[in-house]
Amino acid sequence: MNCLLCHSPYNPIANWRRLLFLEDLDVLCPRCRGAFQLIDGCLCEMCGRSLEESAPSICADCLDWEEDERWRGVLAKNRSVYVYNEWMKEVIALWKFRGDYAVAEAFRQPLTAVFRRDFGSGWHIVPIPLSPERLHERGFNQAEALARLLPFPSFPWLARKHSEKQSKKSRRERLETDNPFFLSGHPPINGKRIVLIDDIYTTGVTVRHAARVLLEAGAAEVGSLTLVRA
Repeated sequence: MNCLLCHSPYNPIANWRRLLFLEDLDVLCPRCRGAFQLIDGCLCEMCGRSLEESAPSICADCLDWEEDERWRGVLAKNRSVYVYNEWMKEVIALWKFRGDYAVAEAFRQPLTAVFRRDFGSGWHIVPIPLSPERLHERGFNQAEALARLLPFPSFPWLARKHSEKQSKKSRRERLETDNPFFLSGHPPINGKRIVLIDDIYTTGVTVRHAARVLLEAGAAEVGSLTLVRA
């Protein structure tokens, strides 16, 4: 078979685990798979970034969030799968901005593993939405594509107003932006634990804006799972 990213032919190894648990063969060759950097080891308890073993359990960014009473407790936790290294930047550009939807399949197993480890069946999956204008421009919603990889249903309980791309704003500008999210209809949110799905956690503003809307609608707790931690 051919690698989903570099398209070179390779022979995937069918090990006993795959045979016993009927796991799918890897869609990436070993070289491409090995270029991704999994987040592991010592993590910030809140945002899931990698920390030095001697560092406090909560990073400086998350301490800033918790010291601001407007945002304290809005996001229960974030967990991410990969570090935003140079290889991941190339893959995100190919997938997100050049519209290669099939690339998402490369993330199925690692994303599912982190979801099962840190969240699980008690959480309701809600992908971060795009505005209708951005969806038309891009052709698909990358957060919805990631949510579909997980072995549980996802719910379109949020909608989004059109605004300037977050990637073009500084952290301060993002914080000062009006909340772009609102409920889509009248979803049955009350008392539910919700995990937001998105592609990249950068400053945490996006998922906190979305979490606030859900909490104000009655959600018991809101966390987030992203593919990448920048």
